[in-house]
Amino acid sequence: MVAESVFRTVRYRRLLPLLGPAFVAAIAYVDPGNVAANLTAGSRYGYLLVWVLVLANTIAVLVQYQSAKLGLVTDRTLPELIGQRLNRPSRIAFWVQAEIVAAATDLAEVIGGAIALYLLFRLPLLVGGVIVGAVSMLMLMVQTRYGQRSFESVIMALLGVIAVGFVAGVVVDPPDAGSVVSGLVPRFAGTDSVLLASSMLGATVMPHAIYVHSALVRDRFSGRDRADGHVHLLRATRWDVIGALGVAGLVNIAMLLLAASSLQGMSGTDTIEGAHAAVVSALGPTIGLVFAIGLLASGLASTSVGAYAGATIMQGLVHKQIPLLLRRAITIIPALVVLGLGIDPTWALVVSQVVLSFGIPFALLPLLRLTSDRRLMGVAVNSRVMRWTMTVVVALVALLNLGLVYLTLAGG
Repeated sequence: MVAESVFRTVRYRRLLPLLGPAFVAAIAYVDPGNVAANLTAGSRYGYLLVWVLVLANTIAVLVQYQSAKLGLVTDRTLPELIGQRLNRPSRIAFWVQAEIVAAATDLAEVIGGAIALYLLFRLPLLVGGVIVGAVSMLMLMVQTRYGQRSFESVIMALLGVIAVGFVAGVVVDPPDAGSVVSGLVPRFAGTDSVLLASSMLGATVMPHAIYVHSALVRDRFSGRDRADGHVHLLRATRWDVIGALGVAGLVNIAMLLLAASSLQGMSGTDTIEGAHAAVVSALGPTIGLVFAIGLLASGLASTSVGAYAGATIMQGLVHKQIPLLLRRAITIIPALVVLGLGIDPTWALVVSQVVLSFGIPFALLPLLRLTSDRRLMGVAVNSRVMRWTMTVVVALVALLNLGLVYLTLAGG
């Protein structure tokens, strides 16, 4: 018994240093777009759509593990592998759509951070956007100067802040356990709930998170780490993905439960600012402050990871590499233009999610095909069960995103 306990301790000590890449990718699942969707779902329909988040998180675990496995086994990123299989015109076209999707994602994240600074300090949104961009550049400097592990540590710390920011309200005002359990039963309450569920599930799988996870794992595990072989690293990667996406899933569910238990039926909760005001009204200024801090951490972390993902996309598809900080300065311009023109930030968030939806199949279909290629993956190739499971996941997410686009353009 003692020997077994010692063995487990040694095994866990070997495992812990290998965790981290999935926590960076998981930031995409708790960005300001998720905040808006989850709060709206809870305030409108209570606990009805809890099951959507459980399903979305399960899909996220499957997809992100596939991306991580691809990067680990092949020592190449998903964009690199896609680019190698396309001729030049197709590769350029693929890169353009991927960059547009990354820009749309970054738009939502910068706007979310700017809204948080407005809530905290009443700063104008444009000023807040500039500050978010500047701070994200400082965070990227950590990765450039001190390496990926330091960057992972910063992102994991921010994920902790996000978790506290959105879980605190649920702790103060716990939801009814019976209602939460009832929310696990799949059902809808009219067309609007279907649209909202499609938005929650369809926007969960982020293209940039899929692209960047393969790069994060490839860059993290090299040299001495690979000496133990892929089996040990794949095991560590599974735990990394399960742990990271587990935290992100709990945060998302906490957002919905907070809205369901404290904000249901209140007016104005279809915007982040309105939801914050409702939180302050229902739970007090302290919880409102913690909520805003969590939103700020979400915007800062997610926009930094988005810039990292954009660099991965460019390098893999067009074999060009510009300094990460210069890329950050360029890619923040669209968000600042939107904020400077005074465009409604909530509307901009909705549009960004629609644009994002177009990029989902372009990331998922190649991922499925590549991870099912025995010549490429060897013994780590997808099993028949996994191939069918991923096929269903790809079809489901693609259909939901197409439905989301159609319903949004049709006005719901």
